[in-house]
Amino acid sequence: MAVHKLILDDFFEEAPYTLIAIYCAVEDYRLAYLLNKYLKIHLTRKPSDLDYNNGKSTFSIFEWEDPKYLTIWNLVHNVCKSESYQKASQQSLFDSEEKITKTFYLIPEYKQVNYFLKIDNEFDDDQEKLIIDTILKIPQISTSYRIDGNQLKSKNNLIFS
Repeated sequence: MAVHKLILDDFFEEAPYTLIAIYCAVEDYRLAYLLNKYLKIHLTRKPSDLDYNNGKSTFSIFEWEDPKYLTIWNLVHNVCKSESYQKASQQSLFDSEEKITKTFYLIPEYKQVNYFLKIDNEFDDDQEKLIIDTILKIPQISTSYRIDGNQLKSKNNLIFS
């Protein structure tokens, strides 16, 4: 009896995408508005946020499907801060609780990045440079640059569907 072996890597080929890091201090809805204005796109907030760790960390996400180029654009927040209360470790007459703030990152390798713009299409260098140059024209953005998604350890966090 012959034994056949299937290698799953052959079936799941990663779709090409462009990943852009964005450093800015504005709220997510404000950044989506600015990107829409400058890039002439139409990002809208998805009904539910990205949920990791069973609700302990959620990340806001905006999406636009470009029908002309069959491209999906996603703007996702890299930082999630959650607050919890824990009993104080000190022995005292009164019960007291301490507020603890924990910070989670969608892509922990880039903790300084505030947002990621993921475009599910691979652009040539000229188109990519044009997009980044346009993003850098937005006064509220400190800096922006391309990230090689193949070098990320946590690239599975960029699968949004």
